[in-house]
Amino acid sequence: MTDAQNRPDDTAVPPEQALVARDPRHELMDLARRHRRAGGVGLQVLNVIGAQAENLLERLPDRVKNRLESVTARALESAFDAAQHSRGYVPDQRGWLNTALTTAMGAAGGAGGLPTALAELPVTTTVLLRAIQGIAWEHGYDPADPETAKECLAVFASAGPLEADDGVDMAFLSARVTLTGATVNGLIARVAPRLGTVLGQKLAAQTVPVLGAAAGAATNYAYTSYYQEMAAVHFGLKRLAERTGRPREAVVEEFRAALTRI
Repeated sequence: MTDAQNRPDDTAVPPEQALVARDPRHELMDLARRHRRAGGVGLQVLNVIGAQAENLLERLPDRVKNRLESVTARALESAFDAAQHSRGYVPDQRGWLNTALTTAMGAAGGAGGLPTALAELPVTTTVLLRAIQGIAWEHGYDPADPETAKECLAVFASAGPLEADDGVDMAFLSARVTLTGATVNGLIARVAPRLGTVLGQKLAAQTVPVLGAAAGAATNYAYTSYYQEMAAVHFGLKRLAERTGRPREAVVEEFRAALTRI
């Protein structure tokens, strides 16, 4: 597939040319606010499913819990291929539309209990990955580039919105974990265990009696909002480091400090 086929609009001004130079300090604070806002999204899910959210993974059958990692890896592999190939045919969508789409899919998946929730999982993962790819493009990175593709996958390594740390985990932003040289399959293998736990919580929420559809819609709303915000932070910090000519590690450390000031 050519570069042109991977672009949402070949006649549009490349995003990197459209970016307006701003005060790096202001930009860093804006990214810190986005990160903090992403961490708070999970509270909306907890408000919907209330006390049922406790020990969510324990609600899943053992046969499902034992296969979460492999199921997640397969979902990521199929989502990666589908998201990459769809870029030549389906344009990137606005964030609110991605959220509306996955919210509807979550409701449908939750309405039928665990079987439909499992069927819905790879579809939702594909939409999430496409949304992340679209944000990478907005920041001037071509999702068809192998390194950018791996960066998109790395966003999934961030803490999910149902994590107890409220999204403050910064491991996925650390430049110490190099992507260079890692294959896509190798990165999926590294991300799958972490994402498996996160998506296991989502599946469990969708199996809550009576509230399955509502919980499915709410969790998908939270996950889509969360990962879109985290992708904006991820690629925003990457772009800021390149624009200022500073090491990515240094920018990430400043970002950590900015988080303590908001």
